[in-house]
Amino acid sequence: MSIDSNPSHLAWIYAIYMTTGIQIPFPVIADRTGEIARLYGMIAPDASNRETVRNVFFIDPQQIIRAILVYPLTNGRSIPEILRLLTALQTTDKDHVVTPANWQPGQPALVPPPQTYDELLARQNDPKAQNLSCEDWFWCYRQLPSESK
Repeated sequence: MSIDSNPSHLAWIYAIYMTTGIQIPFPVIADRTGEIARLYGMIAPDASNRETVRNVFFIDPQQIIRAILVYPLTNGRSIPEILRLLTALQTTDKDHVVTPANWQPGQPALVPPPQTYDELLARQNDPKAQNLSCEDWFWCYRQLPSESK
């Protein structure tokens, strides 16, 4: 979404295709008045009253904003980080794990701590039975199945 016109968006999409051969697989929305951009806090008042900062919103199927990345007008987005975060969000939802700082797909993920004393004892006494590698009873990792990578 941007405040550019629909013809401007069409030209941008076409230029990407002509330059790279990649067809943009998502809708591009024209917000000529900036109304939507203002609602989402995308205007950069220090730079302009109309220009938007570069935001990436991760909205889940339930229409809940799960993460927002905000880049200044002067800097481009990090596509590898966008893809990493998308994979991390999908992984945590699917596998009920926590992805630690600097986590990359294919790496072990943290398992939430036990909720009961019996779960704590089971984890403490035999973490391997639960496919866990633990530093302590509350700090355990699990290698995810290959389809989660």
